Amino acid sequence: MSIAANIKAANEKAGRYYATGKRKNAVARVWLAKGKGEVTINGRKMDDYFGRPVLQMITNQPFFALDMQGKYDVIARCHGGGLSGQAGALRHGISKALEQMDSANRPGLKKLGFLTRDSRVVESKKYGKHKARRSTQFSKR
Repeated sequence: MSIAANIKAANEKAGRYYATGKRKNAVARVWLAKGKGEVTINGRKMDDYFGRPVLQMITNQPFFALDMQGKYDVIARCHGGGLSGQAGALRHGISKALEQMDSANRPGLKKLGFLTRDSRVVESKKYGKHKARRSTQFSKR
């Protein structure tokens, strides 16, 4: 048995579920455990980390979709990207952990698109251009 399989088995035995979520350039490592619904991101409460209510709503969407709000504690480590990307990555990670916890959760999450990694990323800058597609101002003379 590999080390990763041993860790996964130990986490599941302890009642914790792990998943990785991604969005844009952000990556969120998520641990899910039974609890009171507390969400901790990089050692800070969700209200402190995500100041905007929209980002907090995005993070909690998988729990509301399955009517499980307030039943699980989330501990997450997020890095890369901005706050919006990190909120999306956290939603993706929470959804994957809920699916891993119980496969009966899959249809509800899949229907809403929470299990699909949003593959849209910023287009790279091209040489001779100001940005990816923005050209210099045209001068007739």
